[in-house]
Amino acid sequence: MDILWQYQFRIILLGDSTVGKSSLLKRFTDGIYSDVADPTVGVDFYARSLEIEPGVKIKLQLWDTAGQERFRSITTSYYRNSVGGLLVFDLTNRKTFEHVKEWHREVSEHVLPHHMVYILIGHKSDLGKDRKVTREEAEDLAAVLGVRYVETSAKCNSNVDRAFELLTRDIYELMKMGEIDTREGWDGVKSGLSAKVLYPAEEEEAEREKSCNC
Repeated sequence: MDILWQYQFRIILLGDSTVGKSSLLKRFTDGIYSDVADPTVGVDFYARSLEIEPGVKIKLQLWDTAGQERFRSITTSYYRNSVGGLLVFDLTNRKTFEHVKEWHREVSEHVLPHHMVYILIGHKSDLGKDRKVTREEAEDLAAVLGVRYVETSAKCNSNVDRAFELLTRDIYELMKMGEIDTREGWDGVKSGLSAKVLYPAEEEEAEREKSCNC
């Protein structure tokens, strides 16, 4: 039986091949890490639930996209139906960092008119001696894109949960503000079982007034 959840968020991982997207997902969903990983062909699917605040459980539907150009036509169809995106680069491979803006631009064009929330991930932070991108450079890029920046290591299990939790919380807060909502024909956000309905402040006040019997 599926765990009760109030909302489902569809999250997509983006970035060049070999940056470690699959390793991040396996660490986050299964708590495991392997030095040997087969390249993703097309799209792989993972899932995990987070209790973002007491009584509010969010089911994350996580999509791992192939970074190779030949699979781009397959993966672009998943962009539009996602509400969140992890832009992942390899701290030891400067080209993967330089390609982040291209990934951001491509995805942002495909998701219109919907809204996608991003977080920038510098992966393989355990390989400090091989580092090719400084934290300052990465933080500057995050500022340009208007997103958070987190450095992670699937191997050492460093900041992996934190990265997904921050993104989930950002999406949830935007829902509470009314900037993101469920829409028919869009799978980015779905209401689930025993949903705690969120309203923007003014709508919440109107609902209270309507239910008042005084």
